Amino acid sequence: HPFSFDDPEALTRSLAGADVLCNTYWVRFARGGLTHERAVRNIEAMLRCAREAGVRRVVHVSITNASADSALPYFRGKALAELAVRESGLSYAIVRPALTFGPEDILINNVAWLARRFPVLPVPGDGGYGVQPVFVEDLAELAVRVAGEGEDLEVDAVGPEAPGYEEMVRMVARAVGARCRPVRVPRWMAMAGAGLIGVMVRDVVLTRDEIEGLTAGLLVSRSGAEPPCPTRLSDWLDGAAHHLGRRWASEIARHYA
Repeated sequence: HPFSFDDPEALTRSLAGADVLCNTYWVRFARGGLTHERAVRNIEAMLRCAREAGVRRVVHVSITNASADSALPYFRGKALAELAVRESGLSYAIVRPALTFGPEDILINNVAWLARRFPVLPVPGDGGYGVQPVFVEDLAELAVRVAGEGEDLEVDAVGPEAPGYEEMVRMVARAVGARCRPVRVPRWMAMAGAGLIGVMVRDVVLTRDEIEGLTAGLLVSRSGAEPPCPTRLSDWLDGAAHHLGRRWASEIARHYA
């Protein structure tokens, strides 16, 4: 297969003639033999193939607040992937979205799905920790823009709004006309509730690492820079509400089947 990480010759051939490689590959959670550590190795292999194929520049999509010292495998793995990009010998741009929204997104859609069907929605902890959503089309436009630049750069790809998580849930519920209200619960209770819903929809709703990262405020930019992506989640919700949350968006069906 031309995109098999285990077949570097085929992967190199598939990249031949490309000037820029935009890497969005990652895994949300470990499943079977596909772990975050394996994903890092796959990215390292892809970068070696890109260099051999003569690719000039890589645009790498990471995550806000990635850290090699993080206790969370997702954020630690993202930091190690960034390191591989910096050490690849390629010209690079690293863009770091927080929470991405848009057509066919998973988190915002599934919050809406829950809001349409349940009278309450558990919010881990105090609900005040922020999220800084970015519209997927803004993220794509930013990736294209930095692909055309020459210098190495790193930028947090975030939007102009950074509501608290509980307020974001309220925004989504209001947009779809649901009477569901957020209820603050301990993190373990939120995890248990996510597990029960996961059984019902045959999917992974939320992982322990995601709850830890969310409540630690890791989905907000700490760069202090002006947000480069203009679309406001609140504005997008107004236009998307009619279809949002009509069906459950399954992570397992989409990426792990």
